[in-house]
Amino acid sequence: MDAERAEVPDDVLARRAGLGDRDAFALIVDRHGPALLRYAGNLLHRSDQAEDCVQDAFLAAWRGLPTFRGDSTLRTWLFTLARHAAFARLRRWPNAGSRPFIPVEEVQDRLRDLREDPERSSVESALREALELALQLLPPRQRTAWLLREVEGLSYEEVASVLGTTSTAVRGLLERSRTTLATTLEEWR
Repeated sequence: MDAERAEVPDDVLARRAGLGDRDAFALIVDRHGPALLRYAGNLLHRSDQAEDCVQDAFLAAWRGLPTFRGDSTLRTWLFTLARHAAFARLRRWPNAGSRPFIPVEEVQDRLRDLREDPERSSVESALREALELALQLLPPRQRTAWLLREVEGLSYEEVASVLGTTSTAVRGLLERSRTTLATTLEEWR
């Protein structure tokens, strides 16, 4: 029975959930919840806020599924809802506008410290931590585009759908984010 449920396409689950089928909605949550939580966690850098963000996104989805037309895939629509919830939280935090609130000099020192720390058990974990810090330097739209493309594996068109923009604009956001990350993480080359 579980294998049969796992094979049900998202559009069918969306229609069923839109008609009030709680089991279909539970499967949507099981299927897409981990990716949304990872995405929100990377945007917000606070697990408690990320969990609340995903809960808000799924609440909005439950309310919106009866009128969901399927102009985008269910997956991109859910990422859009999570983005809206995350950006709403970012707007409520002091100094969390479109520019990073972390002093660049402070982060660059921390990036160097992570690489040179002999007590680190793994260079890979230090690099991952350095990347997380570098991502915090990106403006939210660039960070969002990078996370959706590089971490979640969405296509340029899907990222554009989530961000409400064009594929060309997404390419520009990704180019700027990759350039900033490459510059910030230059010492890791």
